Amino acid sequence: MAKLEKCKAFEGVKGPLLTIVMDGVGIAPANAANAVAAAHTPTLDALMANYPTLKIRAHGTAVGLPSDDDMGNSEVGHNALGSGQVFAQGAKLVSQSIETGKIFASDAWGALIGGVKANASTLHFLGLFSDGNVHSHIDHLKALIEGAKREGVGRVRVHILLDGRDVGETSALDYILPFEDYLASLRSDAFDIAIASGGGRMQITMDRYEANWGMVEKGWKTHVLGEGRAFASAAEAVETYRKELKVIDQDLPPFVIEKDGGPVGTVEDGDSVIFFNFRGDRSIEISKAFEGGADFAMFDRKRVPSVLYAGMLEYDGDLHIPSRFLVNPPEITNTMSEYLVDSGVNSLAISETQKYGHVTYFWNGNKSGKFSETLETYIEIPSDVVPFEQRPWMKCAEITDKLIEALESGEYKYLRVNFPNGDMVGHTGSFLATECSMEALDLQLARILKVVDKLEGVALITADHGNADEMYELDKKSGEPKKNKDGSPKAKTSHTLNPVPFIIYDNYYKDSYKVKLGREDFGLSAVAATTVNLLGYEAPAIWDESMVELK
Repeated sequence: MAKLEKCKAFEGVKGPLLTIVMDGVGIAPANAANAVAAAHTPTLDALMANYPTLKIRAHGTAVGLPSDDDMGNSEVGHNALGSGQVFAQGAKLVSQSIETGKIFASDAWGALIGGVKANASTLHFLGLFSDGNVHSHIDHLKALIEGAKREGVGRVRVHILLDGRDVGETSALDYILPFEDYLASLRSDAFDIAIASGGGRMQITMDRYEANWGMVEKGWKTHVLGEGRAFASAAEAVETYRKELKVIDQDLPPFVIEKDGGPVGTVEDGDSVIFFNFRGDRSIEISKAFEGGADFAMFDRKRVPSVLYAGMLEYDGDLHIPSRFLVNPPEITNTMSEYLVDSGVNSLAISETQKYGHVTYFWNGNKSGKFSETLETYIEIPSDVVPFEQRPWMKCAEITDKLIEALESGEYKYLRVNFPNGDMVGHTGSFLATECSMEALDLQLARILKVVDKLEGVALITADHGNADEMYELDKKSGEPKKNKDGSPKAKTSHTLNPVPFIIYDNYYKDSYKVKLGREDFGLSAVAATTVNLLGYEAPAIWDESMVELK
């Protein structure tokens, strides 16, 4: 049992305690790149002006990533928010496993390599092709390729998902061209290696939360079946699509590399496939497609080769997806949800499809199930399957409708909600749409806070990482947006390194505690201890320090 001890100094808020995650909303200077600052947000402005507000860290080592040059992301951010602790996360785990050689000693690696050598077949690598270090890293891919060559594998094919989201929006050739030179340096009569297919990450393969299985179907046809528009090289594909469609990398259509009249790298019986992304949310569906049996019904796979498949990590620890993986994921224990359940606290988690898994699966330490069917309620609002810049308000009003209903029901002592607007719209690179998304969110904050006051509750308003706060690539010296050839600002579609706000909206109990204002060393993991303190409980000693001191 992980039961919390009651505080002697403070009995806790009488009404509900609500955590609001404004996904992708960081704190940055109010410059020409900041869509949060540009938006008309009277509610958020009033909150930060009139209520205790701290800047907390949401990237790098504060959330378990290798260095403070690494952007935070929604996965690790919600892990930290929900667990109250910092665990070594995907990128760091993989890098450590490569450095120590453990990855090459794993059972999964041995099985896949052994299968390819026994069958004289092909080893395929599939994943996000950049050094963004949010879902994958190209250095991990290179290490695996070199490991395969050392093991005596004779034929390797690489299927690249172009980024333009966690890295520069039109940076694909900056990765493809040096990588082709790298492959040429490895290639020999005994080692046949080539890029076989690809496409933009928001067009094929990397769907999440089953929002658009059509993306995965397009990926299957491209990578496995070799169906699609053919090009002589990946560089030719990128250059051609850019001229024809004027789209950024994440939106590039699928392509297949052909030679001598046919695709160079379809997936066949006896092959092995490694999905080299370490982050789970956009890796689960393609893993299901490869490992799904005869009852798989999400789309017609046409041909299902008999292969050995592995992920870089286990992407879902409860459902054990995939069945093979190269690196063990972090074992996240003693989460806030576990403690609240064992203490008899009724809770609610709500978001729309795009971030539903973040307030449930990631919040609970990469566990897809509930800790208690009676004490926990999850609500998913189906997301629209449209480009986010076309409906930047997303489902924030519908989420708020359900949230207010839950607050007023009196059933829940603790509630958490994620509004995806700042992140999902921010990733499109559209400044105007992101500005609109923030204004839509601000309207919902005003609605929610009125209800919190009516119920004598408290709201904690924060974010999981930055994004909407820096919509253009900035020149480090001048601080001004970089320019495209046509003079327009160069869009930035990735997360930022900026801190995020932590605001305590409390009109009833603020005399019972002191907020540790002025400190900038807190990270997202400090939110859990703060939360249970305001609920009237002592925080577990294993958690990171609370941002309030009870009087």
